Amino acid sequence: MEQPKGVDWTVIILTCQYKDSVEVFQKELEIRQKREQIPASTLLLAVEDPEVHVGSGGATLNALLVAAEHLSARAGFTVVTSDVLHSAWILILHMGRDFPFDDCGRAFTCLPVENPQAPVEAVVCNLDCLLDIMSHRLGPGSPPGVWVCSTDMLLSVPPNPGINWDGFRGARVIALPGSTAYARNHGVYLTDSQGFVLDIYYQGTEAEIQRCARPDGQVPLLSLFFDILLCMARNVRREDFLVGRPPEMRRGDMETEGYLHGARAELWRELRDQPLTLAYVPDGSYNYMTNSASEFLHSLTFPGASGAQVVHSQVEEQQLLGAGSSVVSCLLEGPVQLGPGSVLQHCHLRGPIHIGTGCFVSGLDAAQSEALHSLELHDLVLQGHHLQLHGAPSRAFTLVGRLDSWERQGAGTYLNMSWSKFFQKTGIRDWDLWDPDTPPTERCLLSARLFPVLHPLRALGPQDMLWMLDPQEDGGKALRAWRDSWRLSWEQLQPCLDRAATLASRRDLFFRQALHKARHVLEARQDLSLRPLIRAAVREGCPGPLMATLDQVAAGAGDPGVAARALACVADVLGCMAEGRGGLRSGPAANPEWVRPFSYLECGDLAGGVEALAQEREKWLSRPALLVRAARHYEGAGQILIRQAVMSAQHFVSTEPVELPAPGQWVVAECPARVDFSGGWSDTPPLAYEHGGAVLGLAVRVDGRRPIGARARRIPEPELWLAVGPQHDKMAMKIVCRSLDDLQDYCQPHAPGALLKAAFICAGILSVHSELSLSEQLLCTFGGGFELQTWSELPHGSGLGTSSILAGAALAALQRVAGRAVGTEALIHAVLHLEQVLTTGGGWQDQVGGLMPGIKVGRSRAQLPLKVEVEEITVPAGFVQKLNDHLLLVYTGKTRLARNLLQDVLRSWYARLPPVVQNAHNLVQQTEECAEAFRQGPRELQCPPGRSGHSGPEPAAPGDGDLNRMLLLMRLMPPQEE
Repeated sequence: MEQPKGVDWTVIILTCQYKDSVEVFQKELEIRQKREQIPASTLLLAVEDPEVHVGSGGATLNALLVAAEHLSARAGFTVVTSDVLHSAWILILHMGRDFPFDDCGRAFTCLPVENPQAPVEAVVCNLDCLLDIMSHRLGPGSPPGVWVCSTDMLLSVPPNPGINWDGFRGARVIALPGSTAYARNHGVYLTDSQGFVLDIYYQGTEAEIQRCARPDGQVPLLSLFFDILLCMARNVRREDFLVGRPPEMRRGDMETEGYLHGARAELWRELRDQPLTLAYVPDGSYNYMTNSASEFLHSLTFPGASGAQVVHSQVEEQQLLGAGSSVVSCLLEGPVQLGPGSVLQHCHLRGPIHIGTGCFVSGLDAAQSEALHSLELHDLVLQGHHLQLHGAPSRAFTLVGRLDSWERQGAGTYLNMSWSKFFQKTGIRDWDLWDPDTPPTERCLLSARLFPVLHPLRALGPQDMLWMLDPQEDGGKALRAWRDSWRLSWEQLQPCLDRAATLASRRDLFFRQALHKARHVLEARQDLSLRPLIRAAVREGCPGPLMATLDQVAAGAGDPGVAARALACVADVLGCMAEGRGGLRSGPAANPEWVRPFSYLECGDLAGGVEALAQEREKWLSRPALLVRAARHYEGAGQILIRQAVMSAQHFVSTEPVELPAPGQWVVAECPARVDFSGGWSDTPPLAYEHGGAVLGLAVRVDGRRPIGARARRIPEPELWLAVGPQHDKMAMKIVCRSLDDLQDYCQPHAPGALLKAAFICAGILSVHSELSLSEQLLCTFGGGFELQTWSELPHGSGLGTSSILAGAALAALQRVAGRAVGTEALIHAVLHLEQVLTTGGGWQDQVGGLMPGIKVGRSRAQLPLKVEVEEITVPAGFVQKLNDHLLLVYTGKTRLARNLLQDVLRSWYARLPPVVQNAHNLVQQTEECAEAFRQGPRELQCPPGRSGHSGPEPAAPGDGDLNRMLLLMRLMPPQEE
C-alpha cells in the first residue's frame, strides 16, 4: 500500500540539551532524509537548548529564531525577518531530558516494529514513528504554521484521525485520551463544547481532572508547551498567569522569577487574543516514557503473545526466546535463552546464555557476552555504554534492578534490594558511593558512584558489575578491583556519554546482522526482498561488505538459481550506487574486459567466475556511468547461469531412430499460433523453476490455416541451405553455409538465419566445436547436406508465440529428416534448450501453446532440472464452437517484443519485490481457476441439474457476457487427429 502524501515540511528542527550532541543528531536527521523519510527539500536543523532545563517553551522560541535565521538567509535577506515563517511548515521536535534506558534519549529508543513499506531498511526509533505520525496522520491538510512535538512519549494515532482544518486560525493542541489516574501526574485540557480551551491543569486536583473528563471517562492529555499555551486559555486570568512558574522550576530564585514575570507579560500581550482550540483523537493513545524499568519493558514487550517479536535480528535458536519477549537489532549465536517479558537490543551474544524474565540488556558485543555464561539474570537492566573520558574513547557497563527507583525521594533500592542489604551482601560501604558530607536525602541511585569507567591495569567488562549479583569466595578480589577503578555515578556518567560512538556501534551491528540476513534469505530461497537492505547499505556508506557477502553466497551456491539471484543483487547494489545517473540499467553487456569472468561461468567454474567478476568490478566503481555498465555485466553473468539452469531441460529430450527420408524428399511441419488465457510470464525463467509456473493456452488457426511452419530435406552437397521467409515467397532470405565459420553467429539472435543455425546444432546434426570440417561432418554421418526453410504468416511481434513455435517446427523437421523421431513433450524441452543456445532466453508457454493441440495447461515445478508437464483440458461439447463464435484476431500494427520487457521483469523478480512475488502466486492460482472454468464451460452448455445425475446449484463458470467481452480475434483450432 502506498504511503499517503504527507506534509512537505519547510524545516524540521530537533532540539537537544547537550552541545556535543548537535552534530550527532544533525547527522541522524540527514540519514533519515537519505532514507526518504523526510522530503529532500526540507531544511534540517539540530539546535542546542539555550540553557539547561530551559523548558519546552523556551526551547521552542529559540528553535523558531534559528529557523527564521536560516530561512531568511535562504530567501536572500541580510537580516532575520519573521516574514519567512508565514508560508512555512515547521516541525519542532524536543529531545527532552536524559533517559536511563537509552544513551541517545527517548527519541532514539528503538522499538520492536518494522516498516515493510519502507524503501530503505532501518531500525525504527521513536523519532521515526513520530515523524511518520506528524507527516502522514496529524499534519496533512494543515495550513502553514509551527508544529511542536515532544519525543518523550510513544504515540499511536489512527490513519485518519478526523482533524478538520477548515477555517482554522490561532493555535491548536492535539490531545489523546488518558485515564484520570494517569492525569494526576500530568496535564489535562478543559474545553467548552466548541473545542476552545478554557484552562490547563498540570497535576491538578481530582475535581479539576474530573471536570475535563469526556463521556467515555477519558481525559485529553497535555504533553508539553504548558507555559505558552496557558495564556491563550479563555478562563485564565492575567494576574494568575504572570505569577505562574514552570512545573520544573524550583522556588527561591528571585532573579529568575522576575525575569519570568516579564517574559510572561510579553507572552500575554502577543498571544492572548489568539484562539486556542483542541483536536481530540479518541482512538489514539499516549504513553509517556517514564524512568520506570517495569513500564519501559511493558512498552517494548507483548504480554499474551505466543512467541517473541524478533526485529532486524538474526537468531540461531529462536525457540529459546520466551513468549512476549522482543529482540531488536541483535545477532544471537548459539543457545541464547530469553525469558518472557524481557528485551534484548543492540547485542551480539554467543551462548550459552540464560536471561530470565523482566530483563533489559543492551549494548553488549560477543566478547563481553562471555561474562554472562555462568549466570542467570532476572529483573535486571544491563547496559554497555560508549564514553569519552578526557578525549579518549572508553566503554563502561551499568547494572540496575528492574524495581529500582531513579527518584530522589524515598529510601531507595539497588539491584531490587535495600541499600543496607546490598552493603551486607557485597561488602561495599556507603562511603564507597557518596562523600561523607552528602546529605542522606541526596544519597540515591542517581548520585551513587557505582559504575567503573576506568581500571588502571585492564579493560572493563560486564563482570565488573555482575559480580555484585553473587559475590564469590574470592578473598575480596572482585570488590578490590571494583574499588581500584575510577567510578562515576549515573548523573556523572551522562555528560561523558559518546552518542556518536553509540549510534555508530548500533549501525555497525545492524549491518552485521543484515549480512547474515542477506546470506540466509538467498541460501534458504526466501521470497523476501533485499532491495531495502541494499539501499540502506549504499546510502549509509557500506556497500563493500554487502557485495563481498553476495560474492560468497554466489561462489558457494550449489544451485544456479541462488547464484544468479546473488549476482542480480550485486547488480542492484551497483545500480543503487549510481544514484539514478549513468544511463539505463538495461543494455548490452559485451565489454571485452568482462570476457574472462564470463568464460569461467560458461565453463561451469562458478567460484572462479565470481572471483573474476569481483576483481573486474573494482575497476568500475569510480563514476555512475561505469557503475551502470558494471551492473549490466552482472545481469549478463546472471543470464549465463539462467541459461545453464534452463539447459537442464535437455534431460527430457529424447529421440527414437527411424528410417531416413530419401534425398530430396521434403519433411514438412506446420503449426498453429497460440493464445494464452492465463498465467503468461509464470513460465519465464527463472520464475518457471524458482517459483513454478502454470499457463492455460490455446492452439489457434489464423484465417483457417496453420500460420507457422518449416520444411527440410537432404541434399547431395555437403552444405546447409537456409531460407527464412514466407513459404512461397521468392524474396525469402537465403543463406548457404559451407564451413563452420559460417555458423559461428548462431548465438547472435539478430544475425541472419541464427535460429536455423542453432536448430542444426541443437538437433545434434553438427558440432561447431568439432575438429572435423562442416562438409566432413555432413558427409560422414548423412552423406550430404540439408536444406531448411522456415516461414511465418504472422507479423513480427504479434504476441502469438511465433519465434518459439517456429523453433519447434524447425527442430521437428530437422530431427525427422535426420532419421529421428521426437515426441511433442521432448520437443517442448528441446525448444527451451535451443533458445538458450540462441541466447534469446524465453519460457515454455509458446511452444506448449503451439506444438500441443487444443486447450491445455502447461506446468513446471519449482525445481531443477526444468521439466514441463502438459495437461489437455477436456471441455463440454459445443464449447470450442462457442469460443470460435466469439474470438477474432485484429492486428493493431503495434509490436510488443517480450525481450524489451524481460530484463525489467527478471530484475523485479530477483529483487523479490512484494507486488511481483504476489503476482507470480496469483498467475499460477488464477491459471488453475481458469482451467476449471474451461472444464465447466459456459452455463448454457452445461446439463440441467435434472439430467446430470445430481442436484444443487450449478458450478460457476464464465457466462456469455464474459465471452462477448473478449476481443481476441482469431479462430480456435480444435485438436487435430495425427
